[in-house]
Amino acid sequence: MDRPLFRVDGLVKHYNGQRVVDDLSLAIAPGECLGVIGPNGAGKTTTLRMCLGLVTADAGTISIFGLPIPEAAREAKKRIGVVTQFDSLDPDFNCAENLRVFGSYFGLPRATIAERVPRLLEFAALQSKSAAKPGELSGGMKRRLSLARALINDPDLLLLDEPTTGLDPQARHLIWERLKALLQQGKAILLTTHFMDEAERLCDRLVVLDRGRKIAEGTPRGLIAEHLEPDVVEVYGEGAAACAAEHAALAQRVEASGETVFFYLRDAHRLLDAVANRRDIRTLHRPANLEDLFLKLTGRQIRDDA
Repeated sequence: MDRPLFRVDGLVKHYNGQRVVDDLSLAIAPGECLGVIGPNGAGKTTTLRMCLGLVTADAGTISIFGLPIPEAAREAKKRIGVVTQFDSLDPDFNCAENLRVFGSYFGLPRATIAERVPRLLEFAALQSKSAAKPGELSGGMKRRLSLARALINDPDLLLLDEPTTGLDPQARHLIWERLKALLQQGKAILLTTHFMDEAERLCDRLVVLDRGRKIAEGTPRGLIAEHLEPDVVEVYGEGAAACAAEHAALAQRVEASGETVFFYLRDAHRLLDAVANRRDIRTLHRPANLEDLFLKLTGRQIRDDA
């Protein structure tokens, strides 16, 4: 890895006697997107808040651009862009004004702000909405405006906390396209997300958190190859349970979730041939993906400890 812009070593945080971030270490190099994935309550947002100096760690160190956090958080934030889970746009200002006012918080010259605002509106595909207020925008437009606002200071590092949650596919794809362009410019991104396709498309590396601990780290394809069988056959229908009992020996691993049975295999052909003539099931054969990885490492049970 190139010399990291951002480094976390041995980070620990407790809330109400519970360790919510547990000895976490990670680093990001220029031009790299590091994804952090994990169930609700895994410590993702708490980690971001500590990195911004909003919450003080109980142990460990954070360094951004070589500056210690939280001691030099104010100086570091001049070169950081942040998109939080929930939009914090000012409802009284239109799109262009939201960008101009936010730029003034960084002490940017008026001429610099005036030059950047049209470019950022174009970047966010909001040129026609310059005079519209946030209340007049769709959810996707608001998220794109939040991203544009986070870029007003031309940051070297972006901290994005679930930036596409609640968006339709078109809006998500547009934001992905814009984020890829930023990476090509050499900007670094720390991304938390619940969308595994988003993580696979954008992230050079992934960190998987569970109950505050890092339980896996690597490239998306590398993690899949390390932890999973290459083939998955999903079986649906009234005969799915019977199929699982009858053919479990053909798979390395079998899991059931609701009415679906998942066969994880190194070679799916024997299973597919064995069930080809059954009329009480339907099958889907696909390669293993990040969602399979996520579920294997963190479990299928819904968490209520967010």
